[in-house]
Amino acid sequence: MKSREKYTAFNAWDNIYRAHKKSNIKNWFIGIFISLFIILLLPWTQNIQSKGKITTLWQEQRPQEINSPIAGKISKWWVKEGDFVKKGDTILQISEIKAEYLDPNLIGRTQEQIMAKKNSIQFYESKVSATEKQIGALSNAKKFKIEQLRNKWRQIENKLEGERAELLAAQNELSLAKDQYERQEKMFKEGLVSKTQLQLRSVSYQNSLAKKISFENKLNQTQQDFTNAKIEFNSIEQEYAEKMNKAESDKFQSLSIIETSKGDVSKLENQVSSYIIRNGMYILLAPQDGQIVQAKKAGIGEIIKEAENIATIVPNVANYAVEMYVRPVDLPLINIGQKVRFQFDGFPAIVFSGWPNTSYGTFGGEIRAVESNISDNGYFRILVTEDIKDKKWPKELRIGSGAQGIALLNDVPIWYELWRNINGFPPDYYKIVKNEKKK
Repeated sequence: MKSREKYTAFNAWDNIYRAHKKSNIKNWFIGIFISLFIILLLPWTQNIQSKGKITTLWQEQRPQEINSPIAGKISKWWVKEGDFVKKGDTILQISEIKAEYLDPNLIGRTQEQIMAKKNSIQFYESKVSATEKQIGALSNAKKFKIEQLRNKWRQIENKLEGERAELLAAQNELSLAKDQYERQEKMFKEGLVSKTQLQLRSVSYQNSLAKKISFENKLNQTQQDFTNAKIEFNSIEQEYAEKMNKAESDKFQSLSIIETSKGDVSKLENQVSSYIIRNGMYILLAPQDGQIVQAKKAGIGEIIKEAENIATIVPNVANYAVEMYVRPVDLPLINIGQKVRFQFDGFPAIVFSGWPNTSYGTFGGEIRAVESNISDNGYFRILVTEDIKDKKWPKELRIGSGAQGIALLNDVPIWYELWRNINGFPPDYYKIVKNEKKK
């Protein structure tokens, strides 16, 4: 105490030794504790962060390759890399290299072949018509011939009837002459008649017998004629059948040639159409408005293959979207219509991931599509389009540039978020509920 009083006369003692001063540590500790407590109660937006790149939602607005539809040789370039072209502008002119297309009058010669085939078809159609007339004539001739044979049959049948009647009369006459001859012979033996009378009866009997034999021979000859007429009928049937079959064969052969020629005509017409279309492929036109980039071929005279990439065209107009990849564990937290904040490459931004409303330089997006299959990199691909309710995306965006995406989830207190991360729990799962009007 005495030592302290000894130095009280000096100001240095009061400035260095402050044990007699009142401390504010307790107040500071209480203030910091209250501030931390208030901060822990502040809201925090859960989110999923992922890197992505600019693309488009529509396939036709993405950069596309300009491919050569045919193989050929470069004759002239009409554009250079970096040029902007309109739809239908000439990009490249190529010339033919295949031997089968080198003839400058190829289409005209093929059309001449078509005319020759068509004339051949007309000739064979005329032949078919003539063959049909020939078949009709043969059919009529066959009918006339058969009718003629039938008339001959009827005549022979009538003749047979008459000869049978004559033979029957001759048989009756022979029977009578024989009976008279036998009675005369008996009476001659008894001496009742003379030998002359017997001889007369014998001559009469012999004449009747000869007459009968003559009629039998005549009848047999007529029957033979009838049999020959039947054979002739069968011969006529076979003869005309062979002639008509041959004519039918010629007809069908001509019809076959006609159909084959029609097929050849169709094939040649198809070739002519292909040649005409191929002639239009020597000039490569711009499929849409855009900029020519990444020319794969340089110079004149280079050979290009069919479907080979020549250059790339980037469309002028694009509805930009961002493709992002999320982990499979985060996929259940992603829904169609969910909001996403973006920080685009080249655009300065101040980002507070948990407080999206206080961030500066970010742009809003809305999830449009979530792919159902996993990508090669082990993540799921999602497409995010511009949020029309937020500020517009910059016009300076280009396809392929990077973007940092923050998919917004539930709003929770900071203490809950800290507790969740310490325990390794996933963010809260929720779904966006959309109001739908009932029809």
